[in-house]
Amino acid sequence: MSACLGVTMILHSLEPGTNERACIFSFLAVNKGIRICPSILVPSVILILTKLYDYNLGSITESSLWRSTDYGTTYEKLNDKVGLKTILSYLYVCPTNKRKIMLLTDPEIESSLLISSDEGATYQKYRLNFYIQSLLFHPKQEDWILAYSQDQKLYSSAEFGRRWQLIQEGVVPNRFYWSVMGSNKEPDLVHLEARTVDGHSQYLTCRMQNCTEANRNKPFPGYIDPDSLIVQDDYVFVQLTSGGRPHYYVSYRRNTFAQMKLPKYALPKDMHVISTDENQVFAAVQEWNQNDTYNLYISDTRGVYFTLALENVQSSRGPEGNVMIDLYEVAGIKGMFLANKKIDNQVKTFITYNKGRDWRLLQAPDTDLRGDPVHCLLPYCSLHLHLKVSENPYTSGIIASRDTAPSIIVASGNIGSELSDSDISMFVSSDAGNTWRQIFEEEHSVLYLDQGGVLVAMKHTSLPIRHLWLSFDEGRSWSKYSFTSIPLFVDGVLGEPGEETLIMTVFGHFSHRSEWQLVKVDYKSIFDRRCAEEDYRPWQLHSQGEACIMGAKRIYKKRKSERKCMQGKYAGAMESEPCVCTEADFDCDYGYERHSNGQCLPAFWFNPSSLSKDCSLGQSYLNSTGYRKVVSNNCTDGVREQYTAKPQKCPGKAPRGLRIVTADGKLTAEQGHNVTLMVQLEERTLIQVDFGDGIAVSYVNLSSTEDGIKHVYHNVGIFRVTVQVDNSLGSDSAVLYLHVTCPLEHVHLSLPFVTTKNKEVNATAVLWPSQVGTLTYVWWYGNNTEPLITLEGSISFKFTSEGMNTITVQVSAGNAILQDTKTIAVYEEFRSLRLSFSPNLDDYNPDIPEWRRDISRVIKKSLVEATGVPGQHILVAVLPGLPTAAELFVLPYQDPTGENKRSAEDLEQISELLIHKLNQNSVHFELKPGVQVLVHAAHLTAAPLVDLTPTHSGSAMLMLLSVVFVGLAVFVIYKFKRRVALPSPPSPSTQPGDSSLRLQRARHATPPASPKRGSAGAQFAI
Repeated sequence: MSACLGVTMILHSLEPGTNERACIFSFLAVNKGIRICPSILVPSVILILTKLYDYNLGSITESSLWRSTDYGTTYEKLNDKVGLKTILSYLYVCPTNKRKIMLLTDPEIESSLLISSDEGATYQKYRLNFYIQSLLFHPKQEDWILAYSQDQKLYSSAEFGRRWQLIQEGVVPNRFYWSVMGSNKEPDLVHLEARTVDGHSQYLTCRMQNCTEANRNKPFPGYIDPDSLIVQDDYVFVQLTSGGRPHYYVSYRRNTFAQMKLPKYALPKDMHVISTDENQVFAAVQEWNQNDTYNLYISDTRGVYFTLALENVQSSRGPEGNVMIDLYEVAGIKGMFLANKKIDNQVKTFITYNKGRDWRLLQAPDTDLRGDPVHCLLPYCSLHLHLKVSENPYTSGIIASRDTAPSIIVASGNIGSELSDSDISMFVSSDAGNTWRQIFEEEHSVLYLDQGGVLVAMKHTSLPIRHLWLSFDEGRSWSKYSFTSIPLFVDGVLGEPGEETLIMTVFGHFSHRSEWQLVKVDYKSIFDRRCAEEDYRPWQLHSQGEACIMGAKRIYKKRKSERKCMQGKYAGAMESEPCVCTEADFDCDYGYERHSNGQCLPAFWFNPSSLSKDCSLGQSYLNSTGYRKVVSNNCTDGVREQYTAKPQKCPGKAPRGLRIVTADGKLTAEQGHNVTLMVQLEERTLIQVDFGDGIAVSYVNLSSTEDGIKHVYHNVGIFRVTVQVDNSLGSDSAVLYLHVTCPLEHVHLSLPFVTTKNKEVNATAVLWPSQVGTLTYVWWYGNNTEPLITLEGSISFKFTSEGMNTITVQVSAGNAILQDTKTIAVYEEFRSLRLSFSPNLDDYNPDIPEWRRDISRVIKKSLVEATGVPGQHILVAVLPGLPTAAELFVLPYQDPTGENKRSAEDLEQISELLIHKLNQNSVHFELKPGVQVLVHAAHLTAAPLVDLTPTHSGSAMLMLLSVVFVGLAVFVIYKFKRRVALPSPPSPSTQPGDSSLRLQRARHATPPASPKRGSAGAQFAI
């Protein structure tokens, strides 16, 4: 049935548009005064900007400004007040004083702005000497504005646009921000990313009226990756790519930047900051082995240490190529998210109530729209939702929720084994996602009125419509209403800010050649009274019956479904009571993973004892229990003490981990200049330093043409540049030999893991990038006190004594020196066997040296546990490439006295034991929760292992990589008299990731909010 009882509808016609000319709307709703009054009887102001676009000319030829002071009942045309020939492009409202309005003229005709201080009744016009591309209003000061010009300059105004001052040139689009109150002391501080003359990007801060070179600060030392600065709440994020890998840095409350710590082998290709609410960072990370999915990570308070919240969340590309993450934050309930996860090529919808600590599938409705039972059994069948929100402020997305109606969620989706783009229906939940009801069999836009007390649904269709649907009981029942006598092509719906009234405006057209229509629909006459206290009932938030959510029981007020009264002001007042802490209130700490039994255990790559490495005797550190409380969780007592990290005194231990480096981290120093050396070790003790030049000292308790001819060379080498000049009187020429180099970023030393005594060993320095220019290689090996200097990146040598030996290569490229150090085991005889693994290990193999080292350690541990063979006899080396393989070496270990050395017979016994256990599938390890990896011999046999003595083939002398660089150069060899070779840092990847990716804010699904930055086109500001 159709009904229109009690509904007031007023129809307006605006200027026509034809096939050749299209009318474009921009709306601005302004309430009387600064704050929104809850009474629907107080009149409001609506401003409508229409623009006429001529497709033949390819430009806007006319504009009209309309104003209503009775919330759409009548409209006045204001073209005579802004200039009859003025063509307007955008309109803005001041977010802190809604009486102040700003209009921008079409930049193709003139550069001016018009300012109103009386809700758009009168205007003053000001000329500009630049063209505005976007505006950013200050969050607190109503007259402070930042303007970004089309030539990438940033201007500021302290007089609401009447006067402007240049702040900075070369500013990156959309990378400028006002200060954040509470984190910045100066409210007029501006954060921005600017490009230097040579094309680099840097992070700058300065005061809006005093941004001279002398007064600019650089909070992050050096350059950052282009288009990577984000300032959001208490956090500042930047990205810096080195060695082909992006590294992300964060500053919490404007303190020193720290590198963001993801799990060691996340190896991100891309990162999006999803949310920084409640002193925590929610980030979506695309890891090295992902293409169309992202993993969700959540941080500690400082935004430094991240743990996994959900794997393989679906992503897509928006109309402008931006990444869209299928994640939706439910409005009104902190910690509640919906996400679409990809599992075995199927996309399923999951829900969490505790910020990603626990996720579950959505239970499908018990009955369909006709009341027939729905047979859908978890986990094989569930409800799946589309989680995209509309980028048009006047059309609803396919999922919606509101802060003022915290329990109501409306979304489109389907029931089945996976999310589908066919058979889409509309569903509603009135208990925050615990249960769902089907409400329509086709997609509809849903508008919240009267704080969710009234839901208005309008069909998604390209055809004209004349009906809409109303629900007064949270979507349980719906009534059909006519809002126009002639079917209307609907282009959008305008509701009053705050959803506090029952007035809405539908705009569209009767035909493609007709004039635009606005239909004001006022539902207030449906209700004869306002709601009183007795019209409400308590409702407790829960998750499948569990009332303690985020450490508290929360009770809301809801209007009783049978009561027909108008709520007006937000009635969802909440009572909260803390719960006793349980294990469910704690997430796994950084470096730990949750296993099937619920325990948080260290990941294979994490060493819990590393937390005390920077700890000195007499100090203390926080010793993690493997758990950390979910941020914003309000639980008390219970297991909180048991699960909270404890302060612990730093343990006394013998000196170890000694390193000496220069303060700037370089391996070069200028003659005649001071060089600062930093000694690093885990314990303070007596330190003696021999500088290698005859000086030794001791320390106690030391802590650790005009414009020129431009050309770009794309390859490194030595280039002969010749210039010749001719005229009628003669000629001249000149030659320049130009050395073009590329910065050397990483060195990786490749050599066998084990070799035999007095047998030649090949060592190769692998460089990234591989083509750098003329290089010099300095080799230190064995006990040599002087290095071997070569122009080739590969050498051969012999070791004459048994044991563990180190070899260091230093590569000099221009004024930069990089090095790498490796250890090689040398014995007269040993045994070797090739290992292989279950195929699932390949899915987690990023093929980088660090991962191979960590997995080698895990395999060795599992071999020791399965066989009981002492670890000194076993060396495991995982090899580069896929499928994953490793080499197992059995070594004749002897104690430091040189006694008790194992004989060949002993090695045979150990080898047979290892073969036996491998054949029995007794050697395995857990890579991560739910991922078991089996270790076995590549060729399962009980025959003796290959003996790699000098009489045997050298085929088992394994090389990681074999790359030889031959360089030609003129050089001087200096004689080095050094006694100590510096230890090497961890080897970098020889297969670096994509360095072009940028840290950016996510375009993820969140409830509609008032934009902080002025934007082109339509805008509905609260």
